Amino acid sequence: MINAIERASAAARPNHIRLDDVDMAILRELVHNARIPNNSLAEKVGVAPSTALARMRALRESGVIKGFHADIDLEKLGLEISAMVSILIHSRARNRMTEIAERIAALDSVQRVFLMSGDRDLLVHISCETPALLRDFVSTHLNDPAIANTQTNLIFSELPHAH
Repeated sequence: MINAIERASAAARPNHIRLDDVDMAILRELVHNARIPNNSLAEKVGVAPSTALARMRALRESGVIKGFHADIDLEKLGLEISAMVSILIHSRARNRMTEIAERIAALDSVQRVFLMSGDRDLLVHISCETPALLRDFVSTHLNDPAIANTQTNLIFSELPHAH
């Protein structure tokens, strides 16, 4: 992921944010450990703690850093079935695509929702306790006249992020 960030920063257009080597070093460290204390972060990237703090604040305020998230093992919480459901929205409901995506994102069991290009419009990551609950989720919450078609793919495992 960090290589993609470096390429994007190098090719930044006028309305995009350019990152220097210090910003990139901070992002690289945060990708590895978002909970790193500021003093340790400053030491690793070779700047004063006040500089690291100011750079972090600027990266957050500019929207480059959108937030910090916990990586939760859903299986340990009993959510042993995960699936990606691709959704095709009817052409007559395309003007409501964002509204439909937001409604789906607010449902229990939904981990993430992506608006997509290509032959499908939405991709929804769902986690449930059992296959029956996944089936019920799809048949209940995705049985909508605005939805032309769904395709459910089970997730067997997720590879760790390559840093």
